[in-house]
Amino acid sequence: MAFAASEGNLSPALPLATLIGRELRGDGTERPHVRYGHSGFAKRGEDYFLVKPDCLRVPGDPSSSFSVFAVFDGHNGVSAAVFSKEKLLEHVMSAVPEGISREDWLQALPRALVAGFVKTDIDFQRKGETSGTTATLVVVDGFTVTVASVGDSRCILDTQGGEVSLLTVDHRLEENAEERERVTASGGEVSRLNLCGGQEVGPLRCWPGGLCLSRSIGDTDVGEFIVPIPHVKQVKLPNTGGRLIIASDGIWDALSSESAAQACRGLRAELAAKLVVKL
Repeated sequence: MAFAASEGNLSPALPLATLIGRELRGDGTERPHVRYGHSGFAKRGEDYFLVKPDCLRVPGDPSSSFSVFAVFDGHNGVSAAVFSKEKLLEHVMSAVPEGISREDWLQALPRALVAGFVKTDIDFQRKGETSGTTATLVVVDGFTVTVASVGDSRCILDTQGGEVSLLTVDHRLEENAEERERVTASGGEVSRLNLCGGQEVGPLRCWPGGLCLSRSIGDTDVGEFIVPIPHVKQVKLPNTGGRLIIASDGIWDALSSESAAQACRGLRAELAAKLVVKL
């Protein structure tokens, strides 16, 4: 898989690349093998990423290993992105029941991800700071990939047959009619920035606050209409593995999912991440 991340038109690009394929054990059985790489270019340092390829669900038990990759695209300061990088995985894992089997863990993980995002948002808002961040967190356990995301960072999956799947939902008000309806039904106002003379400019935003995203962590100054509840998707990879590209909006404003995936095919994860940023 390849994992790529980037932020905004005038700000950072931060790609990560992760490859998952088959590897033969000494006893002849197969297990997934994860390779990853990352690359980035920043004009403002508000993008952060998390790479933890050797997590253990059960301390001391290598058979309980899993990998975590995440992108945090901050805005209005770095505090929310830094806090989420440090705390989000911890809050997710604290919501998973102890002593459960791998099958039960995978079944419990989507709900734990939702709880972890909400807990992280609550704890950050207690700090009284106004910054916010997108968050896209990917958990890889064997050939099962679970993705949770708020904001407009994107995770795509490219498999050997050339099929490209989107594993996240963009929470940009400009592009997501369901989110516009949710915000307005809750009492929020969705409109463009209104200049003197009545001229409307820029993307659709939620008022008060003027955020163009409908979901994020932080953003204490934009009201209750912006929520931290992530979109969660869990997929099983084919036994041939696949490539993930995880990136913030600076990548996707320039590249389609298909063009990013096609450009990376045949490359090692490290090179794939660098190429996505370069393109």
